[in-house]
Amino acid sequence: MKITFVGTGSAFAMKNYQTNTLIERNGKKLLIDVGTDIRFSLKGIGMNYLDIDAVYITHLHADHVGGMEYLAFCNYFDPNAKSKIALYSNYSLVRDMWNNTLQGGLQSIQAKQMALEDYFDVHPVFPNNSFEWEGITFEIVQSIHIMSKYSIVPSYGLMITDPDTGMKIYYTGDTQFNPNQIMDFYKQADWIIQDCETYPFKSGVHANFTDLVTLDDSIIRKMALHHYMDNIMEDVEKKHTIQPSWNKSSQEAGFKCWDGENYGFVKQGAVIDTKKLKKELS
Repeated sequence: MKITFVGTGSAFAMKNYQTNTLIERNGKKLLIDVGTDIRFSLKGIGMNYLDIDAVYITHLHADHVGGMEYLAFCNYFDPNAKSKIALYSNYSLVRDMWNNTLQGGLQSIQAKQMALEDYFDVHPVFPNNSFEWEGITFEIVQSIHIMSKYSIVPSYGLMITDPDTGMKIYYTGDTQFNPNQIMDFYKQADWIIQDCETYPFKSGVHANFTDLVTLDDSIIRKMALHHYMDNIMEDVEKKHTIQPSWNKSSQEAGFKCWDGENYGFVKQGAVIDTKKLKKELS
């Protein structure tokens, strides 16, 4: 199994695209989240919508779902498209995705009214259930992203079981820093792909780097960071890279180098082979 970090930035990133991640096995590709700049982030790794076989959506913020209209229309109208793209997500999120986010743009084409199923092969997943894709098991892990007054607005992360290595990879999605809620998942996982806010202030809707460094060393050393902000990046010979001061702070905190370049923070475009990853974690 391979994991490609198509984009690693926040909702407002200008240097490394919004956070979208590609899972690949048996020559098939599943995209976790489809942000507004997905056209450009896919092009940045030499791909386009025709390469995508399936998508999984964690929640309905535009940096995670804003490219779905583009994906739907292109795949529907392009005669080169192989088949409908499979869509996996929490069952209630699938409903809200159509009713509250996509219906306005996608419900009508010339002389026809459309439904989500006209564009995607839809697979709603119910609480505490899982889905299997290309032999990989994906279990949905709910966490708190924001509060809408007194109600929780969750993000649906994933516990991914890689059949090639037996590793469990916890993909947090967007989460508040709430270790009491998700510490059990941190401990279960062999590797953690964690959203990480790098603002000097705390928004309260993402785990901030200053929070994550307080975790136990056993958690930090198996954690890869993405969804970070442009403030930690610099241009070196027209190449976006992590500032040395942030790289040093991350290394000193105990985060490991996963992409051959940065400590903790994974660069956009990085490709992780899970068989090699397992050796590094041993």
